Amino acid sequence: MGIATNILLLGKTGQVGFELNRTLGPLGIILAPTRAELNLMDEQAVAAHLAATKPALIVNAAAWTAVDAAEQQPAEAQRLNTGLPAQLAAYAKVQGIRLVHYSSDYVYPGTGTTPWLETSVTGPLSQYGCTKLAGDQAIEQSGADYLIFRTSWVYSARGNNFLKTMLRLAKDKTELSVVADQVGAPTPARLIAQVTTLALHSQLEQGVYHLAPRGETSWHGFATEIFKQAVHAGEQLALSPESAHPIPTSAYPTPAQRPLNSRMEVTRLEHLLHIQLPGWQEQLKVTLAEYLEKS
Repeated sequence: MGIATNILLLGKTGQVGFELNRTLGPLGIILAPTRAELNLMDEQAVAAHLAATKPALIVNAAAWTAVDAAEQQPAEAQRLNTGLPAQLAAYAKVQGIRLVHYSSDYVYPGTGTTPWLETSVTGPLSQYGCTKLAGDQAIEQSGADYLIFRTSWVYSARGNNFLKTMLRLAKDKTELSVVADQVGAPTPARLIAQVTTLALHSQLEQGVYHLAPRGETSWHGFATEIFKQAVHAGEQLALSPESAHPIPTSAYPTPAQRPLNSRMEVTRLEHLLHIQLPGWQEQLKVTLAEYLEKS
């Protein structure tokens, strides 16, 4: 891909969108409307915006990410996670431009312990997962030039996420129970944006790719590592890492069923980009340092 004249970035106020807004600059002029400036729930408004801005590249970081709320609001989740990607893909096909889109490990059934391949059979367990999978399928079937990055357990120094929740709770609580039988790879939004920019610059061939750090852990393991690294960085916590107690998913019921296995094989992306993705603990250290520096 050459330099894009206009890059339409949707979802810039989200965790991934914020980081993309920082990294995509060398590839072109970023047009990043807020939700107030462009109502993504309104198909006609999106069509009008596309016609007016004539992007040479679309990067869609917008999504309905409230997993439990999607069970009660399936129409809203369907619009953002399925209808919007389908609309963007149709436009990209007609205009002959590339669409970059972000998906989720929730498209898989969450069984077993083997990491999922991009070719693994899908089987989402929730409305959120179903709408994300339908969005992927709409893009794949559109005939557009696309990149779909499936990520897992996204967090950053900004926004609402597990890292910030754990640190907030650890300031006051002396004990905490955290789910220990869901396993995946915590993925910083910054890493997603960096790899996306590299993929575009490298003209990565179209397709679906897994994008996550190396390694695996449970939410309990992630929490424990957050506390250990925070204490090492000089943070004063009421909670010691040893006071985070592992519990099964069954002890923490939620409206939407969570996958137990969120492991994703990333070697395909590494091979085609000639990179080695970093380990999740190393990425936590970088993200935690950014969070502590700005807080």
